[in-house]
Amino acid sequence: MAASLQTTRERKPLAGRQPPPLGSKEMAAAVLYAIRSRRSIRGFLPDPVPDTIIREILLAAGRAPSGSNIQPWQVHVLTGAALKRMSERLSEAFLGGQPEQPEYNYYPVNWREPYLARRRETGWGLYRLANIERGDREASRRQRARNYRFFGAPVGMVFTIDDDLQEGSWLDYGMFLGGLMTARAYGLDTCPQAAIGNYPDIVHRELAIPDNQTIICGMALGWADAEEPTNALQTSRVPLESFVTFHSGTADDPVEA
Repeated sequence: MAASLQTTRERKPLAGRQPPPLGSKEMAAAVLYAIRSRRSIRGFLPDPVPDTIIREILLAAGRAPSGSNIQPWQVHVLTGAALKRMSERLSEAFLGGQPEQPEYNYYPVNWREPYLARRRETGWGLYRLANIERGDREASRRQRARNYRFFGAPVGMVFTIDDDLQEGSWLDYGMFLGGLMTARAYGLDTCPQAAIGNYPDIVHRELAIPDNQTIICGMALGWADAEEPTNALQTSRVPLESFVTFHSGTADDPVEA
């Protein structure tokens, strides 16, 4: 087998791309820290987040790729009285026993392994930190109700998408939502919340969202409260080998017909 030729080419900066503010090692460390330090926070300090920072985070997330650059995301940012009113309406509906009626199925209709075990591990880990005993439905209900107050965060966000867009745009949206982890660059934390879409009639009405848009989820944003026990939850991740298959070879490898 002939030896493969290896060439080293000069790496030139792309046109229009600003030079990095840090060296390559420092840049890698900063980006990886932002990603690896992300966790879902369920207790926030009431300190307000400056509007300029919220805008910077959203602008950064808006650099997410999307098919044909259609950028399907629509975002509603709630603070102050608007956030308080939305929190009260959603909490009243949940605690009053109003049936949840999300506009799409976020979770599987029929749970199976390995997803069921992962769900249970996360759920019981959260409940242990919250000091909720198995079978204590009232305590579980109170914990769930905190979702609808955005866990006390000073900023709540609601994300919507046009009904006539297809699955590809939902994939694009996921990359946009992932981009919001840039909040970590400012020392801020988040909690993505599917629960905010459980009462779409309330959300549509409060935010004047057109009927032809679907509520994807909400998100709490703010500074984590170190005194909140559930913020100690660190969910596990499966090993790389369980979800990645590497394929490699060279031009000299035989190709089977």
